[in-house]
Amino acid sequence: MPDPGVSIPAAYGGVEATPEWAAEIKRLAKARNAVILAHNYQLPAIQDIADYVGDSLGLSRVAAEVEADEIIFCGVHFMAESAKILSPDKRVLIPDERAGCSLADSITAEQLREWKADYPDAVVVSYVNTTAEVKALTDICCTSSNAVEVVASIDPDRDVLFLPDQFLGAHVKRETGRDNIHIWAGECHVHAGINGDELTEQADSHPDAELYIHPECGCATSALYLAGEGAVPEDKVKILSTGGMIDAARESTAKQVLVATEVGMLHQLRKAAPDVDFQPVNPRAACPYMKMITPAALLRCLTEGRDEVHVDPEIAAKARLSVQRMIEIGNPGGGE
Repeated sequence: MPDPGVSIPAAYGGVEATPEWAAEIKRLAKARNAVILAHNYQLPAIQDIADYVGDSLGLSRVAAEVEADEIIFCGVHFMAESAKILSPDKRVLIPDERAGCSLADSITAEQLREWKADYPDAVVVSYVNTTAEVKALTDICCTSSNAVEVVASIDPDRDVLFLPDQFLGAHVKRETGRDNIHIWAGECHVHAGINGDELTEQADSHPDAELYIHPECGCATSALYLAGEGAVPEDKVKILSTGGMIDAARESTAKQVLVATEVGMLHQLRKAAPDVDFQPVNPRAACPYMKMITPAALLRCLTEGRDEVHVDPEIAAKARLSVQRMIEIGNPGGGE
């Protein structure tokens, strides 16, 4: 796992997101014929300078469609890999190649091969938050918004290996009622850290608030329990992907919403619905790897043309198939 404590080279130290910085970023991107993509969990300044903001799969699909020589992916490494998988002829750069992901790192290709050997007839369903090598060993990818639909499309007599997120897997098992779904014990350390006790405390102190819960969160089961017990009205508990949160925010009539996901998401939610008071369930839920993409890192990337993301063509071709199968099953919009 990359070390988020390592600093950017001194030549770019002290760079702030000033209007002059923004103008230089735009100038450099135009000169390189580059498009800047930013994930919803990025720093607000990075989101605001990007050409497109969204979830990782949605951004990768944008990357495949836009007319650009370079894709500057402001996110974590597996996301830039996904963009390269769907845009093999474009140059993909990430402002800091050390920006990893605890969830993607929770299963390796070798571990998946061993797991598949234990269930040779099973269908492998992988969340898009995985490495290219894992996607290449996958039958069908999924997002948090269509994971239930993907698993429901599989023959009910076939075993399913679902990976890597145990909380999303538990959500899928609960929704589909399948007994033959085997779930990998992986997690995003940030989402897993948003726990049921925090959610209960926040819900108690904000009784009129709606709850937006990402299914990767450790508190997702607690949210459903609170609704089931009547502690929170069922219609106020929404288990949503990041894209789903944006859609819900635009339609919300609530005065306040408690949000259980990485805190970077609040920036887009507040832009989507400025009259709603969005508050984090856990204000400390910030991904250190997402926050490695700083104004300095983006300036360095566009100035020096580093760090390029490469995916072996054979692995990319196999990984592309697993993503395409997902798209054929249903709309993968809404992403992770």
